[in-house]
Amino acid sequence: MPSEPSPDLAHLLSHAERRLARRLAALLAEEGCSLEQWRVLSLTADGRGHPMTEIADHALMPAPSLTKLVDRMVADNLVYRRPDPTDRRRVLLHLSARGRILHDRAAHRVATEQARLLTTIDDDGTLAGALSRLTTVLDQGAVAQRKMTEGQPAG
Repeated sequence: MPSEPSPDLAHLLSHAERRLARRLAALLAEEGCSLEQWRVLSLTADGRGHPMTEIADHALMPAPSLTKLVDRMVADNLVYRRPDPTDRRRVLLHLSARGRILHDRAAHRVATEQARLLTTIDDDGTLAGALSRLTTVLDQGAVAQRKMTEGQPAG
Protein backbone atom coordinates (compact mmCIF):
# COMPACT_ATOMS: atom_id res chain seq x y z
CA MET A 1 0.00 0.00 0.00
CA PRO A 2 1.58 3.30 -1.07
CA SER A 3 2.14 5.83 1.66
CA GLU A 4 0.78 9.35 1.49
CA PRO A 5 3.25 11.74 -0.11
CA SER A 6 4.78 14.12 2.38
CA PRO A 7 3.45 17.64 2.10
CA ASP A 8 5.46 20.12 0.08
CA LEU A 9 6.74 22.39 2.84
CA ALA A 10 7.34 25.37 0.55
CA HIS A 11 3.81 25.12 -0.80
CA LEU A 12 2.26 24.80 2.66
CA LEU A 13 4.21 27.77 4.00
CA SER A 14 3.40 29.90 0.95
CA HIS A 15 -0.27 29.00 1.14
CA ALA A 16 -0.46 29.82 4.86
CA GLU A 17 1.47 33.08 4.39
CA ARG A 18 -0.84 34.27 1.61
CA ARG A 19 -3.96 33.51 3.62
CA LEU A 20 -2.58 35.14 6.76
CA ALA A 21 -1.39 38.18 4.78
CA ARG A 22 -4.87 38.63 3.29
CA ARG A 23 -6.46 38.37 6.73
CA LEU A 24 -4.03 40.85 8.28
CA ALA A 25 -4.35 43.21 5.31
CA ALA A 26 -8.12 43.33 5.83
CA LEU A 27 -7.69 44.07 9.56
CA LEU A 28 -5.06 46.71 8.89
CA ALA A 29 -7.17 48.35 6.18
CA GLU A 30 -9.76 49.07 8.88
CA GLU A 31 -7.05 51.17 10.57
CA GLY A 32 -6.09 52.86 7.30
CA CYS A 33 -2.84 50.92 7.03
CA SER A 34 -1.51 48.55 4.39
CA LEU A 35 0.37 45.35 5.22
CA GLU A 36 3.55 46.85 3.78
CA GLN A 37 3.13 49.99 5.89
CA TRP A 38 2.54 47.80 8.92
CA ARG A 39 5.83 46.00 8.35
CA VAL A 40 7.66 49.35 8.23
CA LEU A 41 5.83 50.65 11.30
CA SER A 42 6.45 47.46 13.28
CA LEU A 43 10.20 47.56 12.66
CA THR A 44 10.63 51.27 13.35
CA ALA A 45 8.50 51.08 16.52
CA ASP A 46 11.58 50.10 18.52
CA GLY A 47 12.76 53.72 18.32
CA ARG A 48 16.28 52.87 17.16
CA GLY A 49 16.09 54.07 13.57
CA HIS A 50 16.75 51.62 10.76
CA PRO A 51 18.52 51.85 7.39
CA MET A 52 16.48 51.27 4.25
CA THR A 53 18.27 47.99 3.47
CA GLU A 54 17.17 46.53 6.80
CA ILE A 55 13.63 47.82 6.31
CA ALA A 56 13.45 46.36 2.79
CA ASP A 57 14.47 42.97 4.17
CA HIS A 58 11.94 43.16 7.01
CA ALA A 59 9.13 44.44 4.78
CA LEU A 60 9.88 41.83 2.09
CA MET A 61 10.03 44.56 -0.56
CA PRO A 62 12.52 45.50 -3.26
CA ALA A 63 14.34 48.76 -2.55
CA PRO A 64 12.65 50.86 -5.29
CA SER A 65 9.16 49.86 -4.12
CA LEU A 66 10.11 50.49 -0.51
CA THR A 67 11.43 53.95 -1.36
CA LYS A 68 8.08 54.88 -2.92
CA LEU A 69 6.19 53.51 0.09
CA VAL A 70 8.43 55.35 2.56
CA ASP A 71 8.08 58.57 0.55
CA ARG A 72 4.30 58.29 0.97
CA MET A 73 4.65 57.46 4.65
CA VAL A 74 6.90 60.50 5.15
CA ALA A 75 4.34 62.67 3.33
CA ASP A 76 1.64 61.25 5.64
CA ASN A 77 3.84 62.04 8.67
CA LEU A 78 4.01 58.40 9.78
CA VAL A 79 7.81 58.17 9.65
CA TYR A 80 10.73 60.51 9.15
CA ARG A 81 14.30 60.22 7.88
CA ARG A 82 17.43 61.28 9.74
CA PRO A 83 21.11 60.91 8.83
CA ASP A 84 22.85 58.01 10.56
CA PRO A 85 25.08 59.58 13.25
CA THR A 86 27.77 56.94 12.62
CA ASP A 87 27.68 57.10 8.80
CA ARG A 88 26.47 60.36 7.27
CA ARG A 89 26.00 58.63 3.90
CA ARG A 90 23.22 56.48 5.37
CA VAL A 91 19.72 57.53 6.31
CA LEU A 92 17.80 55.99 9.19
CA LEU A 93 14.02 55.78 9.28
CA HIS A 94 12.20 56.61 12.52
CA LEU A 95 8.58 56.37 13.62
CA SER A 96 6.83 59.73 14.07
CA ALA A 97 4.32 60.48 16.83
CA ARG A 98 1.49 60.00 14.35
CA GLY A 99 3.07 56.74 13.18
CA ARG A 100 3.30 55.59 16.81
CA ILE A 101 -0.44 56.12 17.27
CA LEU A 102 -1.22 54.12 14.13
CA HIS A 103 1.29 51.44 15.09
CA ASP A 104 -0.17 51.03 18.57
CA ARG A 105 -3.75 50.72 17.27
CA ALA A 106 -2.74 48.28 14.55
CA ALA A 107 -0.41 46.28 16.84
CA HIS A 108 -3.28 45.54 19.19
CA ARG A 109 -5.44 44.23 16.34
CA VAL A 110 -2.62 42.19 14.79
CA ALA A 111 -1.63 40.66 18.15
CA THR A 112 -5.24 39.79 18.95
CA GLU A 113 -5.75 38.10 15.58
CA GLN A 114 -2.47 36.20 15.74
CA ALA A 115 -3.21 35.01 19.28
CA ARG A 116 -6.66 33.88 18.20
CA LEU A 117 -5.24 31.93 15.28
CA LEU A 118 -2.44 30.36 17.28
CA THR A 119 -4.68 29.25 20.13
CA THR A 120 -6.89 27.38 17.67
CA ILE A 121 -3.95 25.33 16.38
CA ASP A 122 -1.03 25.66 18.78
CA ASP A 123 -1.50 26.13 22.51
CA ASP A 124 2.15 25.87 23.51
CA GLY A 125 3.94 27.99 20.88
CA THR A 126 5.36 25.03 18.99
CA LEU A 127 4.46 26.41 15.56
CA ALA A 128 5.97 29.85 16.12
CA GLY A 129 9.12 28.29 17.58
CA ALA A 130 9.47 25.83 14.72
CA LEU A 131 9.02 28.57 12.11
CA SER A 132 11.55 30.76 13.89
CA ARG A 133 14.08 27.92 13.94
CA LEU A 134 13.39 27.13 10.28
CA THR A 135 14.01 30.76 9.32
CA THR A 136 17.27 30.77 11.28
CA VAL A 137 18.48 27.56 9.62
CA LEU A 138 17.57 28.85 6.16
CA ASP A 139 19.30 32.19 6.84
CA GLN A 140 22.44 30.38 8.04
CA GLY A 141 22.38 28.22 4.92
CA ALA A 142 22.09 31.31 2.71
CA VAL A 143 25.07 32.93 4.45
CA ALA A 144 27.14 29.75 4.10
CA GLN A 145 26.17 29.47 0.43
CA ARG A 146 27.19 33.10 -0.20
CA LYS A 147 30.53 32.53 1.50
CA MET A 148 31.17 29.43 -0.60
CA THR A 149 30.29 31.35 -3.75
CA GLU A 150 32.70 34.10 -2.71
CA GLY A 151 35.44 31.55 -1.95
CA GLN A 152 35.38 32.08 1.82
CA PRO A 153 35.25 29.29 4.39
CA ALA A 154 31.64 28.64 5.44
CA GLY A 155 32.43 28.04 9.15
